[in-house]
Amino acid sequence: MKRIKTLALGMAISALLLTGCHGAEAQGAFEIPESFDENNKIEITFWAKNDTNVVQSRIYSQAIEDFEKLYPNIDVTLRLYTDYGKIYNDVITNISTGTTPDVCITYPDHIATYLTGNNVVVPLNDLIDNEKYGLGGSELKFDSPGKDEIVSEFLEEGVIGDKYYALPYMRSTEACYVNETYVEKLGFELPEVLTWDFMWEVAEAATEKNPDGTYKVNGQNVMIPVIYKSTDNMMITMLRQKGAPYTDSDGNVLLFNDDTKEILKTVAQHTTTGAFSTFKISGYPANFLNAGQCIFAIDSTAGSTWMGSKAPLLDIAPDKVVDFETRVMPVPQFDTSDLKMMSQGPSLCIFNKRDPQRVLASWLFAQYLLTNDVQIAYSKTEGYIPVTTKAQNSPEYQDYLAKEGTDNSEHYEVKIEAVRLLMENTKNTFVTPVFNGSASVRDAAGQLIENVTKSVRRKKTADDAFIEAQYKEVRSLYHLDQRSAGNMAGEKKDLGPLPGASKALLTVLIVAWVLIGLIAFREYNKKK
Repeated sequence: MKRIKTLALGMAISALLLTGCHGAEAQGAFEIPESFDENNKIEITFWAKNDTNVVQSRIYSQAIEDFEKLYPNIDVTLRLYTDYGKIYNDVITNISTGTTPDVCITYPDHIATYLTGNNVVVPLNDLIDNEKYGLGGSELKFDSPGKDEIVSEFLEEGVIGDKYYALPYMRSTEACYVNETYVEKLGFELPEVLTWDFMWEVAEAATEKNPDGTYKVNGQNVMIPVIYKSTDNMMITMLRQKGAPYTDSDGNVLLFNDDTKEILKTVAQHTTTGAFSTFKISGYPANFLNAGQCIFAIDSTAGSTWMGSKAPLLDIAPDKVVDFETRVMPVPQFDTSDLKMMSQGPSLCIFNKRDPQRVLASWLFAQYLLTNDVQIAYSKTEGYIPVTTKAQNSPEYQDYLAKEGTDNSEHYEVKIEAVRLLMENTKNTFVTPVFNGSASVRDAAGQLIENVTKSVRRKKTADDAFIEAQYKEVRSLYHLDQRSAGNMAGEKKDLGPLPGASKALLTVLIVAWVLIGLIAFREYNKKK
């Protein structure tokens, strides 16, 4: 009996310490309720990004209003952000206090980091397949798409390890917006598929100047023929097109290799002549393109409403806009017979809570965002495409596409061309492996290009020694030293320090067993 009391006391102490260490973090794995309770009030929060686009804000608000009419016991509170990075930082901060949102628009790279918490993000496999409340479920009060009606390539992007942790919300890719008028003025004709060599050749020709210092192609004092918005995408895409290593699904960092060095030398070469720059260094590509100061502006298809001389959205004065023909093309390729382009765009994840009814309510709302009304309305605001074939093939969406060029707002020609670009090339898209730390590797890839471009503009030489020094600096900056050095050499992978929750648990166990030992020893002495 005393042994039982002793063990019970030890376990009670262990539980008490565990509660003290984890506080609001500790929660069990989510189990789907047999039915959704519509009698009790449930409040959920939804964190989303809208780029200050008021039309998108209205779509979110309308979706919430319509959803709450279907489920009057669910109140959804919307919190808007202008940057995915801010959402990520706030989620990380709130994990430790147990105050994460219920539904969040985010990226799989970010979710992989959220997963280091204790049951923080809900795996979706069982929810997706649930007969009552899963995709296309029998008990839903709205027309949800079935699992087979979500574009398979987009759905698979939400897999981390062997489980779904995200639903796709919208998808875009990168496009090269080309001033075809200037290309032809320089004596070139655009090929069917753009190559890196062709783009660099035209770009170098565009750097030629008049005796007075203005550029021949535009007669202005400014001309940056190639501006890339996302340099992390640039590096990752070029490596993928070359079949060169970047990372793998085991979390090995393979970025710092000879192919990367070759890409950086190419970047340095065209930066030296003034043919290349980046968004972070020079500014938004669309502004230069629309002012006739850029020929190849590479940006997301979601940014298509800003591109072209007739763009409905402009960040420059109308009198600065130059009239030209805009071509929307896939990003430049190394092999025109095997196109490779980035798949990108926001996804939805659900956070675990103590009340399973609240989690189920969050899942219902996340699903509602995949309905045709929401998907089509949001897609019309920018160059995103719906993530479901149900929406893509609907008469309403097909009518929207058919009206291409009939106006310069909802049916703006460049925007719908950008949409068609992704729809026609979905099979050619790719994503990178997702793991805890993959977001840092992505940032490191872009940082290499930014550092080389900036340094060359400051008259530094990007030789082998310089690039090796950049490798070392960027590894350290993004804490990739242990991952890169060990994994590239084929050594045993250093997984880094244990997460805080694991350390706390180990500490609790050690303390608990020490206390059990002390109590047992005291009981033994009493008997003796």
